[in-house]
Amino acid sequence: MQFFLPVLVVIALLATLGTLIVGIFVMGKGGNPQLSNKLMRSRVLLQGIALLLFVIFMMLYRR
Repeated sequence: MQFFLPVLVVIALLATLGTLIVGIFVMGKGGNPQLSNKLMRSRVLLQGIALLLFVIFMMLYRR
């Protein structure tokens, strides 16, 4: 568990960053507005998951 949770936090952060970059690229390109909106909603969801995992990590590993 000591290795698993930090890896999940990093994966969630990278997924958030990837979704943000793709969403900004789609918006800047002037592509499909529905896709852009869906990507930004996904980013918010992933950001919330990353924050929740980080809070759990801090609570478990507080010394």
